Amino acid sequence: MAQIDPEKSEKIQVTDGVLIPEKAKKTLLSSWRISILGAIILLVLLPVFKPRPYLDILLFIPDGLIVTFEVTIMAILLATIIGLFVGIGQISGNKIFNKISTVYVEVIRGIPLLVQLFYIYFALGKFLQLQGIFAAVIAMAVCYGAYMGEIFRAGIQAVPKGQREAALALGLSGSQALRKVILPQTIKIVLPAIGNEFIALLKDSSLVSVLALSDILRRGRQYASRSFEYFEAYTVVALVYLVLTLFLSRLVGLMEERLRRND
Repeated sequence: MAQIDPEKSEKIQVTDGVLIPEKAKKTLLSSWRISILGAIILLVLLPVFKPRPYLDILLFIPDGLIVTFEVTIMAILLATIIGLFVGIGQISGNKIFNKISTVYVEVIRGIPLLVQLFYIYFALGKFLQLQGIFAAVIAMAVCYGAYMGEIFRAGIQAVPKGQREAALALGLSGSQALRKVILPQTIKIVLPAIGNEFIALLKDSSLVSVLALSDILRRGRQYASRSFEYFEAYTVVALVYLVLTLFLSRLVGLMEERLRRND
């Protein structure tokens, strides 16, 4: 039976930035370049050659861009804060804090994001008085906070144990060692993963359209419902999302390259 050399075998990596060309591969027709150039060219040519309806659609959805980025940015910031505390809780020696964090991760990751949106907006909305963008932000932050917690947990555990031991030997308390020594190194480790979560959250933000928020998808749906031009409307929506995610993926890739150079 053939033997597989583990050093020569490639690792399987699944990320939201898989189309980003590696710096060493300076291929003109990389998959990332083909994808983003193709999407941009279509967004430019379609309105030029057929202003009605493509130009009308492009002029109709900018308000949705603002809502999409508002939801995404606020949700990722809140999810990062939640994830930080959850990640610390999962490795904490405090049994209560540890158990709460672990149960939170298991429960939230087991419920689809769309169900959480409906639950927070409709079921809890009448008790918490949550409406519109705030309900969407909280639902997405709670959901992604569980995944961010796993990222922070892995990042903290990736810091060599000798760092904490050295900090304790210098007279720092456990909390001081975590705050001044471990977390700064953890942030550097988890930044690329947080960037990928930001991209994933941007795509999942399209789900807030079910809450009557006028994001990109809902604006496209509104135009399509009025004109019955569903193919054209959803084509533009898909191209806009594609350009946004590929552009952000490139930024994440550049950030990863810079972090590797500084190591």
